[in-house]
Amino acid sequence: MAARWKPNVTVAAVIEQDGRFLLVEEVAADGLRLNTPAGHLDPGESPIEACARETLEETAHRFEPEQLIGVYMARTLQPEDITYMRFAFCGRLGALEAGRALDHGIVRTLWMTIDEIRASQDRHRSPLLLQCVEDYLAGQRFPLSVIHLHASVARPGEG
Repeated sequence: MAARWKPNVTVAAVIEQDGRFLLVEEVAADGLRLNTPAGHLDPGESPIEACARETLEETAHRFEPEQLIGVYMARTLQPEDITYMRFAFCGRLGALEAGRALDHGIVRTLWMTIDEIRASQDRHRSPLLLQCVEDYLAGQRFPLSVIHLHASVARPGEG
């Protein structure tokens, strides 16, 4: 029987303050890359929870997703054929947890304008980074209630 195709579910936080966006610079197989705070959905967590967790791990800032910007898909063929499904959120950036170490591979956080993001596309980790930011700037927003989490998703031992 052939292996069943399954996309990798990821989340991303589009965080804007004073015309600049919070990005991370991270080590990837092909060098230093830029991305919004982003990562994979863990078992038992909702996309909203995953986005808050990933933002904290990658930036040392608390983040509260308030709206869904969109759901995106992209495919990469290198080093293997992987399709990513990304839930992009915007929301409220919270306090910095001083002294908190950034996630493995994250070199630093930085604030960039949309023009700087557009000019650095050759360094983007995800081909979806710019599209998510552009959709945010265009005012595309959906309520978090469009994401339904069935009780069966609860972490083992919960719910």
